[in-house]
Amino acid sequence: METILKVRNVSKSFGGVEANKEVSLEIKSGDIVGLIGPNGSGKSTLFNMICGIQPIDKGEVIFEGKEISKYNVSEIARFGLLRTFQETKIYSKMTCLENMQISYKTPQDTLMSFFSKISQNVIKKSEELLDFVGLYEKRKLKAGDLSFGQQKLLELAMSLINGPKMLILDEPTAGINPTLINGIIDRLKKANEEFNITLFIIEHNMQVIMGLAKKIYCMNHGKILAQGTPEEIKNNKNVINAYLGAV
Repeated sequence: METILKVRNVSKSFGGVEANKEVSLEIKSGDIVGLIGPNGSGKSTLFNMICGIQPIDKGEVIFEGKEISKYNVSEIARFGLLRTFQETKIYSKMTCLENMQISYKTPQDTLMSFFSKISQNVIKKSEELLDFVGLYEKRKLKAGDLSFGQQKLLELAMSLINGPKMLILDEPTAGINPTLINGIIDRLKKANEEFNITLFIIEHNMQVIMGLAKKIYCMNHGKILAQGTPEEIKNNKNVINAYLGAV
């Protein structure tokens, strides 16, 4: 498999605090990769730098062979690299179908181009993806009336409508009713398999990430502490001492 994302010696400081210290990692196209570590270890900061929310102090982020750290969030998204957050980013007063439509990006995504989105093709694609995540029957319901877990599924569908090459997800199962967690895991696996979308996931639920990821990185104090298969990470003494042993 070809490498889709390379992070090379990336560092970020806030005042005198080093959130990331020369972090390097590599992700192959089509993989599901996990990122674990204690709270405050620099995971979300790394995600923010990868997708352009925060500038890096030094180092580089390479996506499909292109150095992207000088681009903004919208430009990076158009390259096919999208991020979701712990808190959902939906339009609560709009219907699920309207959320899908407004998420669709035209080549020049301006206010004037919004009206061109409401085409039969976009509606059909929106409905297909809502069906994919199990929300077709709720397509005309306001997004704010969904449960938090259903909002997470809607956000996943919204991120899929533009055919991303890679999704980076920040705790996709956090705060969700346990009855919906398996559904979200299943949809993520299906998105990876059916749409060939590479996934990079921060997750504190070890059962979830051990069952999803093919490879896991562990961060601690802003650095990569260890990397390997789920089995290797589970048995790594440094990871156990820094993170797993405290659970």
